[in-house]
Amino acid sequence: MIGPTGAVRVMVATKPVDFRKGAEGLAALVRESIGADPFSGTVYVFRARRADRIKLVYFDGTGVCLFSKRLEDGKFQWPAIADGVVRLSAAQLQALLEGLDWRRVHERRETQVPVAAS
Repeated sequence: MIGPTGAVRVMVATKPVDFRKGAEGLAALVRESIGADPFSGTVYVFRARRADRIKLVYFDGTGVCLFSKRLEDGKFQWPAIADGVVRLSAAQLQALLEGLDWRRVHERRETQVPVAAS
């Protein structure tokens, strides 16, 4: 995927937004509705009323990026519609963008390194 990978912060706006908005309009929504800085490097995810459309807006250090996707078959698995945001990991974002159930993706589990062979 072209775009953010690795250890990024991902915030999902749970209420549908007007999908006619571009990068500047969505960045303004981040500032006004969410109360966050759209230039912080965090990836902000927005949904349309139709569950088959998604837009991401983020600042990559040189400019504001807008990523848009429409599923041809199926729908994205969205959190329940409510006021506020949901935080996702980078792996959960990848699953969401693939149309998979992001709730089934878990954080990396730390394993203990064996001290000696058994």
